[in-house]
Amino acid sequence: MTSEYLIAQSESFCGLATSTLVLDSLQAAFRTFGATRFVMSGMPLPGRPIDPLLLRLDWGDLQGDRRTAITASDPVLQHAFAARRAFLWVEGRDEPLGEESALLAQLGDAGRRRLVLVPICAFLPYQGVVVGGGTDLDLNTAAILAVDQLCVAAFRRLFKLNHLRPERPGELSGRERTVVELSATGKTAGEIAEILAISQRTVHAHLQNASDKLRALNKTHTVVEALRYGQISM
Repeated sequence: MTSEYLIAQSESFCGLATSTLVLDSLQAAFRTFGATRFVMSGMPLPGRPIDPLLLRLDWGDLQGDRRTAITASDPVLQHAFAARRAFLWVEGRDEPLGEESALLAQLGDAGRRRLVLVPICAFLPYQGVVVGGGTDLDLNTAAILAVDQLCVAAFRRLFKLNHLRPERPGELSGRERTVVELSATGKTAGEIAEILAISQRTVHAHLQNASDKLRALNKTHTVVEALRYGQISM
């Protein structure tokens, strides 16, 4: 599997007319380098189900028919979500993911399992992941970088076709984001109120609403989770 082939595939997405063709083409590309399992999904905000954001689930006995076959807390998805770039996970070489993963349990013989994990963070506030799994995955560094480009191109085409929207259920409002961003810079409630020409009570209400949506325990945790889920940027 060459990086040139994958880059050519990413360019071909521009001509695909339907979301089904995009999903089929991306999954077919993953098969060419040995992925016998495939999942592609948006990642929900804390406490929200993954089902409405699931784009394709073809993973052994787990099939994407809108039933809760997997959860966003699955260690495989969380490992991909936390990554900064696409990478190859090799069982026995890399950090264990945990046998409680429904995805890992369906992957085949223990000790031979491999995953290509691709975080999607080019379309904030939307965030997603693409994961391919198998026991014979084979990609060099250049090919992994090309896979990353391939997945971004697929998501870009899905947005262009209006199959996806950048917002996810539970997103912070524009004013909530502004208040959390200002709080992240060290501004006090009084300073934020003065900057935005609102009352301190309103500032606290926005912070509380943001905290509730992000399932955060305090103001600092709210900032951390807002950054993690693409709700603010610094």
